[in-house]
Amino acid sequence: MFFRSFLFLFGFGLSVISFSYIIIYLNLLTIGYNFFDYVHFIIRRIECLNVLFGITLVIISLINGGKNELCF
Repeated sequence: MFFRSFLFLFGFGLSVISFSYIIIYLNLLTIGYNFFDYVHFIIRRIECLNVLFGITLVIISLINGGKNELCF
């Protein structure tokens, strides 16, 4: 139970941090970047790609059920 909770919280925290970077980088659109340049920039940044890893950890922690736990 503790390991699943840790995975969920770590994945959630990683996703929140990554989404905040993606929102901060939206300022690039105001200085003349078009949407495709913005997406290309986001794909190359490792702190923005951590959102995929975070969401994966959250999904794994929610799907991986134990024998002694109540799964709703």
